Amino acid sequence: MSDRLKDKVAIITGGVAGIGLGIAECYVREGASVVLTANHNVEGGKAAVEKFGSDVALFVQQDVAKAEDWDKVIAATIEKFGRLDILVNNAGIGGKGGAIEDETLEDWEAIVGVNLTGNFLGVKAGINAMKKYNDSKGSIINVSSVAGLVGLPFGVDYSATKGGTRMLTHAAAVQLARRGVKIRVNSVHPGWIDTAIVPEEYKKQIIPTIPMGYMGEPRDIGEICVYLGSDESKYATGSEFVVDGGIRA
Repeated sequence: MSDRLKDKVAIITGGVAGIGLGIAECYVREGASVVLTANHNVEGGKAAVEKFGSDVALFVQQDVAKAEDWDKVIAATIEKFGRLDILVNNAGIGGKGGAIEDETLEDWEAIVGVNLTGNFLGVKAGINAMKKYNDSKGSIINVSSVAGLVGLPFGVDYSATKGGTRMLTHAAAVQLARRGVKIRVNSVHPGWIDTAIVPEEYKKQIIPTIPMGYMGEPRDIGEICVYLGSDESKYATGSEFVVDGGIRA
């Protein structure tokens, strides 16, 4: 441990499995206390708190698309840890991958609700908490995707939400900076990461498309989020950090 996040408090949505858990592992290693949220994976949340220890970790069940759930998460964070330094908007879902003309409005609204509205609510809640409890300082990290940089033909709805997250990041960062609010907002754009979300049968097809020849690990995203959460990145805001094994090169 090098204590790059010593004494910092972070909320990580979708933080109990996959990329979110990888971020949490890196954060705890670097001295942060973490509040992990998930909507359905309650058992994963309990396991994560047991793994890290209840002195530095808290799980709160949350639907990121609901404003009242954000109020609940912020209240629980402040009650246990007294402040908020870092917010990682990581929670997200994939679409059904069908033709756009066949997609229902219900399916569209579901993915927009979690991936984009959830991030807006997170940015809003994070800013207000940091202004109130952390002297208007902090770092907000929005986990987007390489699909937010280029169109994903088998995920039109997913690309739209990740692209929206990218521009939400840019606009919020510039607005805060020009108002003199010392809260930074940046986005991270993972490529193919080896998690349970990627079916095993697809991996043989995916790997040859990656210049580095292998899929990333959740901690690869965790490490860039350590940098963005730390004071090392104090001059970085409104920026995009691509971690994709060279796909976008």
